Amino acid sequence: MIRQIVTTAAAVIAVPYVLRQVRKPTRWVGRLFAWTMNRSHSAVTDWGLTHVEVENDLAILDVGCGGGRTVQKLAGAAPQGRVVGVDYSIGSVEASRVTNADLIQAGRVDIQQASVSRLPFADSSFDLVTAVETHYYWPDLPQDIREILRVTKPGGALAVIAESYRGARYDLVQRPVMTLLRARIMSADEHRGWFEDAGFREVQVFEERSHGWICVTGRRPDG
Repeated sequence: MIRQIVTTAAAVIAVPYVLRQVRKPTRWVGRLFAWTMNRSHSAVTDWGLTHVEVENDLAILDVGCGGGRTVQKLAGAAPQGRVVGVDYSIGSVEASRVTNADLIQAGRVDIQQASVSRLPFADSSFDLVTAVETHYYWPDLPQDIREILRVTKPGGALAVIAESYRGARYDLVQRPVMTLLRARIMSADEHRGWFEDAGFREVQVFEERSHGWICVTGRRPDG
């Protein structure tokens, strides 16, 4: 009986802590979560990036860079360009800086702590913006995507990549966990409308039904 009480108490304490780490990794334990996400998100990232053209000299922003693996992939795809990663979690920022230490030293990558709601960049700064497994947690989806539009160059692209969305193959299994995480889950049509309402054009929605993945792309109009 005592063992059961202790186990239950530990679970009650641990579950909220783990959920907080998933949303916003802290300095020490959070690094481990960020590096774990590097591995777990690698396949969906690779699939998602097949739907955007990454030219070798692009200026790229990765929003919610986590442990920094996506930044590393983008830097490899754009060897003459520059990649900036931002995350509002100091644990993720530190993990990403470790992952990309050589690229940072070479001046090809920069990692900053910042929120998607207030990006510390001038208007029209980036050719491509990516967001992998992060938009669920943005505080204000309509305003935050407009902030991304602001820093995207005319003709530039945004790609949002995720492994959970409403109506996906594993939606009913994933939804209780995402609810605990206070994550916003949208359908494929809602993703399209989200992009278009913000001002992006040429919006495309790609679904990988066997895995339950989604990638949404759009461009900032030239005019």
